[in-house]
Amino acid sequence: MSLAKSLKRNPRQLAADVLARLEVRDLCDAVEVAGAGFLNFRIRAEMLCGQVTDAARGGHLFFTHCPNPRTIVVDFSSPNVAKPMHVGHIRSTVLGDCLNRVLRLLGHRVITDNHIGDWGTQFGKLLVGWKSNLDRAKLDSDPIGEMERIYKLVNAASEADPAVMNAARQELVKLQAGDAENLAIWREMIALSQRQFDAIYSRLGVRFDHALGESFYNSKLKPVVSELEASGLAKDSEGAKAVFFDDVPELKAHPALVQKSDGAANYTTTDLATLQYRIENWKPDEIIYVTDGRQQLHFKQLFAIFRRWHPEIKARLVHVWFGSILGEDGKPFKTRSGETVKLDELLDEAQERALAVVSQKNPDLDDQSKREIARIIGIGAVKYADLLPNRQSDYVFSWDKMLALSGNTAPYLQYAYTRTRGILRKAGEDGVPWTNSMETCVELKTEPELSLAKHLLNFGLVLEMVASEYRPNYLCNYLYDLAAHFARFFEQCPVLKAEPAERASRLALCDVTGRALKEGLQILGIETSERM
Repeated sequence: MSLAKSLKRNPRQLAADVLARLEVRDLCDAVEVAGAGFLNFRIRAEMLCGQVTDAARGGHLFFTHCPNPRTIVVDFSSPNVAKPMHVGHIRSTVLGDCLNRVLRLLGHRVITDNHIGDWGTQFGKLLVGWKSNLDRAKLDSDPIGEMERIYKLVNAASEADPAVMNAARQELVKLQAGDAENLAIWREMIALSQRQFDAIYSRLGVRFDHALGESFYNSKLKPVVSELEASGLAKDSEGAKAVFFDDVPELKAHPALVQKSDGAANYTTTDLATLQYRIENWKPDEIIYVTDGRQQLHFKQLFAIFRRWHPEIKARLVHVWFGSILGEDGKPFKTRSGETVKLDELLDEAQERALAVVSQKNPDLDDQSKREIARIIGIGAVKYADLLPNRQSDYVFSWDKMLALSGNTAPYLQYAYTRTRGILRKAGEDGVPWTNSMETCVELKTEPELSLAKHLLNFGLVLEMVASEYRPNYLCNYLYDLAAHFARFFEQCPVLKAEPAERASRLALCDVTGRALKEGLQILGIETSERM
């Protein structure tokens, strides 16, 4: 109808002209012109049967690789050295990991980089605390806790006493100048922190191709500022150097510092050096930054500067930002004492709460099996609760909702998957084991079968939407609807008690649904279990 308007033609007549030229008889029954100029297509059941049969035989799972794969860098997680990873890191970590998984599945070359905060002013205070107040025994037993303690101690002291702040600055200058003692301490801090990072990433099933921290780019910062000055982008501003955006209305009131008045660099300088390094060494078609929404201005400035600095670079630069996690009181999610929730403690609690549910539902399971299922359910529940909302919205953290076995939750989807496996197991016990041979043939005779098949065919389209709009919630909702379609099919269409040909067809439908659920959950970074 919009085309007819632009051509100044009658929309029904234009629809009729299009219909006369369509060749879709292999896909659709009769196509009809309806209403003011709609075209109604009715998918042929034979085509649906063919697509599901191909999937049941292992030919595909309703998606194909991108014909023109791209090289894409995904920058996510980015914790700080000497600080505990907290609940705020969960969003960047699981969202970035999900985007990495879906882009790889679709055939793109993905490079993941964890831009760790391992350089900057906080290390001056940490060095003062390390040299004057370090408890070695506590460092051995709880390194992150001890480093956090000495930082808080010195930070408070520096606010009260200028001499302490001055000492911190001097230690930082020595570190940046390459002082052997300070470098050795700094490297120990990084090594101890990396153990914490690795432990949490292992629990979350997250991996990185690179972990190039801020310190990696330290030697590249002065050349960046020099190039910006030489090109006329960076100008003097009260002793500092800044880039102004007089021709960009939304940034005009927000110039970006690239060098402080004391000669030090800042986040913008480091991110420009990082961006330049990635372009030169990895030749990406796209770079995705996954951070919270508070950094929107920073990335608008960063991208604007880089486009002026290197106008010849055509790589797409994307800031994938997200909202905050709130407590049930509507305020930022914290512990009862008002402290930031540590990520490892959050995951511990998720597993313990899931264990209580598993023990209640399956009291006869052995302890090891209970704990393994609880691990899968608990961590999956935390991830899914984070990925389900529109990423740009804040969401309320609720243990009861995320661990529920009903509703749009990870446990519900994990249970739906185990049901598909349970049906196939029962068939084997009854003497009719399921095998996806080349003789498999799916027939779709009832409305619930047709509805389930149609929904399965949308799987690839949803994956492409997730990849193009960076929104995993599309996949979450698709999987929830898939589980609902399957439940309706199973309730209304006997499987194990059906006649042999019909039983084989419906077992194939169970298998394909289970595979789609498992693949979808894996893309979300969520494990499945054959039993729950």
